[in-house]
Amino acid sequence: MASSRNTEIGLGAVKTVVCLVSLLTAMPAFARTASPAVTARTACLGGKITGDQRIAGCTTLIAAKGTRRKDLIGAYLNRGADYLNKNDIDVAIANFSELIRIDPKFRGVFTNRGEAYRRKGLLDQAIADLDRAIAINRRDSAAWFNRGITYSDKGDPDHAIADYNQAIRLNSRDAWYFNNRGNSYSDKTDFGSALADYNQAIALKPNFALAYFNRGTNWRNMGHDTPAFSDLNDSIRLNPNYAAAYGNRARLFRDNGKIDRALADFDQSLRLDPDGYCDAYARGNIHFDRHDFAKALADYDQTLRVKPDHADALNTRCLTKAALGRPREGLADCEASLRLKAGDPFTLDSRGLCYLKLGELDLAIDDFTAALTANPKIANAFYGRGLAKRKKGDESGADSDFVAAKAVYSDIAAEFWHYGVD
Repeated sequence: MASSRNTEIGLGAVKTVVCLVSLLTAMPAFARTASPAVTARTACLGGKITGDQRIAGCTTLIAAKGTRRKDLIGAYLNRGADYLNKNDIDVAIANFSELIRIDPKFRGVFTNRGEAYRRKGLLDQAIADLDRAIAINRRDSAAWFNRGITYSDKGDPDHAIADYNQAIRLNSRDAWYFNNRGNSYSDKTDFGSALADYNQAIALKPNFALAYFNRGTNWRNMGHDTPAFSDLNDSIRLNPNYAAAYGNRARLFRDNGKIDRALADFDQSLRLDPDGYCDAYARGNIHFDRHDFAKALADYDQTLRVKPDHADALNTRCLTKAALGRPREGLADCEASLRLKAGDPFTLDSRGLCYLKLGELDLAIDDFTAALTANPKIANAFYGRGLAKRKKGDESGADSDFVAAKAVYSDIAAEFWHYGVD
């Protein structure tokens, strides 16, 4: 197994939710009790109410006889936006599509439906809708911004940056626009340009916890731990419930040898977000490196509960089970990992250890040899193969492998003692 620092790099820059369009109108005052239709219109198109209240009002307004076309448009737009905020994506799309049927040139609706398609993972359909939104109103900065996010989701930072540039030209006072362009520069490993954008985002919005988080992550990517700590501290100060900020600060503590503080931050991150599989995996690696295999196994289980196709977690759980004396169970995890990541040398090494502990020496030697063919710097594979050769009576071959293993990692024998093999 590689060290945790090599197998897990932490959370990257985080995007915001996109801009949604809704329609609010001024409501007249009434000296007497309002009719149900007026009450519904007020709830649907009025001011500060909950999303569920607005959905109910819009539903009543849509169903009412004689509702004006303008109010129908507003009702479908607002009800769709509230369903989207509730992550009820298909219902949101249905509302936006009905609005488009009523008025195919209504400003904003393609922006909203494009976002709904993006959240559903239909990125090409999202871009098609955002193209139409921009064609209807080229000064719609939200449409440019949302399309930038969609291109970012497609792994196309250049197109994303071009769209963020246009959004910023139209509205240079929106901190989110600079934050997200910074993320795309970070995706291109242009950390200097990313830093400039995060600086501007924070200048525009000094209490912007997300931008501090992203800038802290960017500093870490640049190898500057001191300002990274400062920004992540500020992110947590501004939002004490920001799980990702605790997770990335934990990685900084870990990389600086402050393991107990790293574990404390990972614990807090996972209390706030039990489904944070990246942090569960990273914490498991720390427990593994400390040879606390029971805790490591619990963290790998948590990781795989959320993300069953996490190939590295399957590998490390395989190795952990072998260390705990459960190599037959470990084999199943190694096989699953190799189906996802064929030929991975670290997983072949882990499977070799399982075979070694099961006494299947030829299979163990085959896996250790395959691992070393792919990566000749895996000390575990040299040492494990040496042990298998010695058990088969090949003392000369064993001694040669032991020497090679200790040249890579001098304490490799102690490591195998913790695995229950000597």
